[in-house]
Amino acid sequence: MEFDLIERIRRHTEVNRDDVVEGIGDDAAVVAVPAGRELAIAVDTLVEGVHFPVDTTPVDIGWKALAVNLSDLAAMGATPAWALLALTTPDGDEAFFDGLARGFAELATPYRLALVGGDTTRGPLTVTVVVHGFSAPGEALLRSGARVGDVVMVTGTLGDAAAGLRCLAESDALPYAGLVERLNRPTPRVSAGQALRGIATACIDVSDGLVADLGHICAASGVGADIDAAMLPRSSALLTHFADADALDFALGGGDDYELCFTVPADRAGEVGATMARLGCGATRVGRIVDGSGVRVFDGNGNVYEPARAGWNHFAA
Repeated sequence: MEFDLIERIRRHTEVNRDDVVEGIGDDAAVVAVPAGRELAIAVDTLVEGVHFPVDTTPVDIGWKALAVNLSDLAAMGATPAWALLALTTPDGDEAFFDGLARGFAELATPYRLALVGGDTTRGPLTVTVVVHGFSAPGEALLRSGARVGDVVMVTGTLGDAAAGLRCLAESDALPYAGLVERLNRPTPRVSAGQALRGIATACIDVSDGLVADLGHICAASGVGADIDAAMLPRSSALLTHFADADALDFALGGGDDYELCFTVPADRAGEVGATMARLGCGATRVGRIVDGSGVRVFDGNGNVYEPARAGWNHFAA
């Protein structure tokens, strides 16, 4: 039965690429890295009840499992190529496998990303994806290049996914469908990441919350960052359904947005904003890199603002 389920996944996700020598069906995949390219590799695990609610549809699980990994490639400025999928499920429900594979393929197809192998086993529902992408030597975006005077920018809007999770607790979540959609189907900013190559001095995807993830850039770069809370981009849906204070805290520490947070020289911020507008995601200037360490948030009156949450921590008590 295991091999029948693997075949079901293969049928849904099959993509022909010249650089895949041997894909699903052997003990290991064989792929060819193009000449003059470096390989970027990322892996993320999604656990039911931790990374997605228990009643999330299989199609949305498949989409999100790939999306969070493509977001990592986006933060590196890499071009997606191949993926591996390890799936642990309580049973061999064919409808679940079909749904998950459809969601995965729906996102993978536009990038011509090929699923080249993986594993299936029985246990609590867990989905692990490994993605591989290409970048030119020396062009990968890193967390360690931010410099004092750089501008801090973010793509898209922040806070929707965390708000969507809160909305699922409502007896009728239908009015909040747009926010829930951002939780279940994040959009990896792959094109944005590629456009930032050679311009951004540092980049990270916002998975654990803006303050936490920008803090990683600060730590890696040996700098501090000041954020202007009034400048944070928040969607009309978020501001319609939540008070300003709640919307702000979702944006600063909610996580699961999978937007890009990046730094650029101040004299290139306008150019970058125009490029991101053409790509359809937009980018907003939210702060600046300063001497020091850590991230400070300032309210509209210039006072330091302490967010209600510092960001997601897998091992917090």
